Amino acid sequence: MMEQYSSLGLLQTLVGFDTVSQHSNLALIHFVRDYLAQYGIASQLVCNEEGSKANLYATIGPTDRGGVMLAGHTDVVPVTGQNWSSDPFCLDVRDGRAYGRGSADMKGFIAAVLAAVPAFAAAKLHTPLHIALTYDEEIGCIGVRRLLDVLGGLPVLPQMAIVGEPTLMRLVAAHKGKVAYQVKLRGKEGHSSNPAAGVNAVEYAAELITFIRELARERAELGPFDPLYEVPYTTLHVGKMHGGTALNIIPAASEFEFEIRHLPEDDPQPLLNAIFNYARGQLLPAMRAVDPAAGIEFVERSSYPGLLTAPDAAVVRFVQSLLGDERAPAKIAFGTEAGLFSQRVGIPAVVLGPGSIDQAHKPDEWLALDQLSACDTLLATLLQRLGQ
Repeated sequence: MMEQYSSLGLLQTLVGFDTVSQHSNLALIHFVRDYLAQYGIASQLVCNEEGSKANLYATIGPTDRGGVMLAGHTDVVPVTGQNWSSDPFCLDVRDGRAYGRGSADMKGFIAAVLAAVPAFAAAKLHTPLHIALTYDEEIGCIGVRRLLDVLGGLPVLPQMAIVGEPTLMRLVAAHKGKVAYQVKLRGKEGHSSNPAAGVNAVEYAAELITFIRELARERAELGPFDPLYEVPYTTLHVGKMHGGTALNIIPAASEFEFEIRHLPEDDPQPLLNAIFNYARGQLLPAMRAVDPAAGIEFVERSSYPGLLTAPDAAVVRFVQSLLGDERAPAKIAFGTEAGLFSQRVGIPAVVLGPGSIDQAHKPDEWLALDQLSACDTLLATLLQRLGQ
């Protein structure tokens, strides 16, 4: 007789895998593959080019119809420089909380899904359950794109998707999109006693950053607005900057990174065009008047679309019925893979999972045990529905 795992026991196992994005997730993926195989469930692995990371896709029940997909990412953010009171990769349960990296974001959801697998496997499902686990979500929703290429070629797609990011088990049907760029400026070095003889890459970066800040102020003042978001407008933000070597040397190089987190209805391209045009039309001519070799380079680092699932969509009504909660779905500022499932392959998606985003990415990240239990209950209700 096979051992029955609890969601908390599985969470302990999953947290024990160090799946920080710069590391491989294969140990975790192989554990899940072998776990599913115990119940006669086959898994398809979709690897990155190097073969060091993998997505996993599995189906329980009939394969000739759509069904419900439960999706989550396996990677977690680093713990470097954070002051933890316990080992971040060893689950510590105390005071009704489970502490560990990824406990809330989002191994708690994955653990609950895996704990429900034996019951789903034993049932005679009339509607299939699909499980999708991905890599490199935390660094730009990278891994899921390879999985979507495979899903797009399947004869039958899932009918709907639930992405288990931490929402305190509140149904979410919309979130902002994001685009992030690195900007590299090339100037001309010289002695600081004659600034006009050089091209100060730091100062030109500062001018461009100031322009981005003005665009951010315009969005905050003029919108468009959606009051259902905590920050009800599109935001622009500069998060990193480097440049210069010494105070008495004109900086020959600088770089910075900025992002746009946009309402799903607010196309970020006009904002990007304004930034590109200011750099190339206003700053670059002045730089090249001193040194024709001066330059400004924009490199896209990551992007993902927003999510905008209609409040009366079938997936929303279905999940509301599982929850027994008819409230209108919420909207969140942080991004997920849900928008990609929806826009890339046409799988209507919502976001719903245990835990709070307020605990994510922080030292002593934790998941409340009652949230894990609530997710267990949701999946038990889902089993009843798919097995009817």
